[in-house]
Amino acid sequence: MALQHFGRAAAAAMVGLVLTVAMAAPSLAATVVTVNGTPITDTQVDQRLRLFTMEGNKTGRKGATDQLIDEALQMDEAKRLGITVSNAQIDEGLQQVSRNIKISQDKLIQLLQQNGVGIETLRDRLRAAIAWNAVTEQAIMPQVRISDLELDQKAASQVAAFQTYDYILKEIIFVAPGGQGAGGRTAQANRYRSSFAGCDSAVQLSLSYTDAAVIDVGRRHATQLPEAIAKELAGLNVGGITKPRVVDTGVSMLAVCQKTQAEDLTFIKGDLEAEAGTSALQQQTTNYLADLRSRAKIIYN
Repeated sequence: MALQHFGRAAAAAMVGLVLTVAMAAPSLAATVVTVNGTPITDTQVDQRLRLFTMEGNKTGRKGATDQLIDEALQMDEAKRLGITVSNAQIDEGLQQVSRNIKISQDKLIQLLQQNGVGIETLRDRLRAAIAWNAVTEQAIMPQVRISDLELDQKAASQVAAFQTYDYILKEIIFVAPGGQGAGGRTAQANRYRSSFAGCDSAVQLSLSYTDAAVIDVGRRHATQLPEAIAKELAGLNVGGITKPRVVDTGVSMLAVCQKTQAEDLTFIKGDLEAEAGTSALQQQTTNYLADLRSRAKIIYN
């Protein structure tokens, strides 16, 4: 008899547990769009939309859906190219996100949870981003070409008159770590400057001062120097010396030991190439993804 009562009680408890679980379980996610056979659910869209809200992205539900479609296409292309993304790479990506916003990873997860965002939502986006970076390096970057002639012409058009000199320089430093006592050191530097008679006597003159050093900078083209310094040097002759400037190590001046007219586009071209390459790569990447979209089978439900 006792066993029968136990059996009925256990059965009742089991039914209660099932009902509790059933009441707590979320409704089944509905597919809102299919991308080459990969379903994207309304739950995924809702989660991405919550993440958008945290980030201040105001493109709404359509923006969230479009991003998920793009990521599905990116993951398909990565798979086609044999690219895989490990959990370790995603973990490193999470750490980088935490570092970027200057909080711990635990705090990041807590922040997501407080806003109703599951950590897998961010992991999914990181997985697609890492895969797409690999696709970019493997399939898109080799297609980007920058014309040397175009770079030369653009660089030449950007060279100012003060950037057409080549120098051999010495730096005279009046040591003042962290800028402490820079005012007094600047006064000493100005006295040194007023007595300066050329690079040959730079070291001998520095011996008259405490904690003053002369450093051979060597050859520098104007395009390698900060604009303000390049402009000042352009107005000096050989044997001239710049005005004192406060730097991290103290008070600095540059002495002109040699000066020749020499146009050098190397450094300007380097900056232009990086800028043009980035722009061209962004455009090529946009075109590549647009092509994937145009050929994809995207079905909205």
